[in-house]
Amino acid sequence: MKVSFIGLGVMGYPMAGHLVKAGFDVSVFNRTTEKAQRWANEYAGQYAETVAECVKDADVVAVCVGNDDDVRQMTTAEYGAIAAMKQGAILVDHTTTSASLAEELGKACEEAGIRFMDAPVSGGQAGAENGVLTIMCGGDEAVFNELQSVFDAYGKSSVLMGTVGQGQRAKMVNQVCIAGVLTGLSEGLLLAQKSGLDIPALVDCLKNGAAGSWQMENRAKTMDQDKYDFGFAIDWMIKDLGFCLDEADKQGITLPLTEQSIERYKQLSADGEGRSDTSVLFKAVRQDAEQ
Repeated sequence: MKVSFIGLGVMGYPMAGHLVKAGFDVSVFNRTTEKAQRWANEYAGQYAETVAECVKDADVVAVCVGNDDDVRQMTTAEYGAIAAMKQGAILVDHTTTSASLAEELGKACEEAGIRFMDAPVSGGQAGAENGVLTIMCGGDEAVFNELQSVFDAYGKSSVLMGTVGQGQRAKMVNQVCIAGVLTGLSEGLLLAQKSGLDIPALVDCLKNGAAGSWQMENRAKTMDQDKYDFGFAIDWMIKDLGFCLDEADKQGITLPLTEQSIERYKQLSADGEGRSDTSVLFKAVRQDAEQ
């Protein structure tokens, strides 16, 4: 199977590498050609200088870029992937986008005789590097089944959530839950600090109980040390939570905690923390509590 991978950021770079290790014939494209060349040298793969060249013979084309407009530029634009893909090939979008964009891509692919799967991922940079991502999928079951060997290369779990768009909606729930868990963890950690508790001992005590979470086990100790350089930047979280609030509005509901979280992240970004990871929410919670 020939697989093309578009977008070699902190997620896409190792994901494409895992495909080579799994035995796929892989070609990559990145808007910065130098990075594509570096990837090709590192993984003994191929790179192309245009999207069309990258995808022309591919059975599967995976995209993992920044936002809705980036995805459109790589897929539906005049020189994007859809116009150059062969009939019957599969386009997979691993970018976290709006559900409406997923539905837009699904229609564009259908008109072009191409199959489509929206498939945002969770697990962060570490998950991508270790090949243990969670993949939330929206699309046809037959296409999902056909993609399993691809997903297995960099994923620990892939789940079909429903029709096109449902993968992105599942990712929205994921981001809402992360923000909520980090808010509770931040308040608990602040109370623990002020009470003089030993934070590493506290985490080891709580992590396997009802309060345990991935965030507690992987971020509480570094939050206590005010270290926030662990991958997923809050500027991306602001984008993702914006999708969540837009979807909530379409569903006629409000998400007060998510609204509070995005405002805190926006203030942190304005204060120069835009590239810090999501656990930096602790700084905002601490500041609010101490005022």
